Amino acid sequence: MYTIMIVEDDPKIAHLLKSHIEKYGDRAETINDFEQVLDQFRQLEPHIVLMDVNLPSFDGYFWCRQIRTVSTCPIIFISARSGEMDQVRALENGADDYITKPFHYEVVMAKIRSQLRRVYGDYASKMEERTLSQAGLILYPERMELKLGEHSVTLTKKETVLIEALLDRSPRSISRTQILDKLWDDSFVDDNTLSVNITRVRKKLADLGIEDALETMRGVGYRLNVTWKDDTGA
Repeated sequence: MYTIMIVEDDPKIAHLLKSHIEKYGDRAETINDFEQVLDQFRQLEPHIVLMDVNLPSFDGYFWCRQIRTVSTCPIIFISARSGEMDQVRALENGADDYITKPFHYEVVMAKIRSQLRRVYGDYASKMEERTLSQAGLILYPERMELKLGEHSVTLTKKETVLIEALLDRSPRSISRTQILDKLWDDSFVDDNTLSVNITRVRKKLADLGIEDALETMRGVGYRLNVTWKDDTGA
C-alpha cells in the first residue's frame, strides 16, 4: 500500500481525490495547514505528492522546491492553470508531471500509477541496486520495499532506515541511541516516537508472516533475528 499526500485547498476536490485513491487500496492523506506543508510531508513520508499551484501563503512551486531539499519522491501538479509556461515552471521547480483542471479521476490514477511504477516498481532502475538480506528476508532500500518469498510490503522512509540499521547489525543488537541518530540526526525525539516506529516495523514484518523476529533487548536496544521456512518446509 502506497501513501499519497494531497496538497489541495479546495475541500471538495481534496475529498474526491482522497476517496478515489482509497478505492484502489492506497492511503491518501489531505492537509489543512498550508503554512506547514514541508513539516507535514516529513511527518507523513508519502510515496507521492499531488500538489495544487494556487495555495494560501505560498504557492505550490515554493513547496515543491522545499520538498526537493529533502526528498526525490514523485510530485504531480494538479492545477487550473493551463498555460504552457505554468507547466514549464512546475517542471523546472522539481515536479514530475502536470495535470490541468478539470480532470478525469482515471487520468489522475493512471498518472499516479505510472510514477509509482517508475520510482518503486517494475520500471525502477535495477542497476547496481543495493539489498540487505537475512534468512530470505530482503530489503530494497532505494525502492523502500521489504520482501519475503513471493510477498512484499512497501515502507516509509523511516521504516526503511530502521530496518536497514537492524539488518546491518543483525544478529547483534543495536542501541536505541544508535537508532535515534540514524533516524533523526541531532533532532530531539522522545522515546515514545521511536517505540511507535518499532511497532510499525513489527506490523510490516507480521504482514509478511514473520512474528517475534524484532526482539527488545532490555537495557540495550533491539535485535532482528529472522528465522523463516517457506511453504515447502525448507
